[in-house]
Amino acid sequence: MNKAKVTFKGQVTIPKEVRNSLDIKEGDSVIFVIQKDHAVLKPLKKKSLKDFYGVLPATQPYSGMESVREKVHHKLAKHLLGKEQLLPRTTG
Repeated sequence: MNKAKVTFKGQVTIPKEVRNSLDIKEGDSVIFVIQKDHAVLKPLKKKSLKDFYGVLPATQPYSGMESVREKVHHKLAKHLLGKEQLLPRTTG
């Protein structure tokens, strides 16, 4: 069992063995889940965009960046103007 003291400011140092077991590194965030009379510490790991690849099914084949930009442009124009009208495109 690992033990830690609470400081005057309510801070606790997570024991090294616990940090190693949960792979908690400097800068990581943790959450405390309250369960009746005790709390469970859970690390929150940052995920990269690569971790989400393939999570959602593709609804249509990828048609290329320019085609996607055109579709977004048309939908944005429709949303903003209330009709299927092209907005002037800016480059850059």
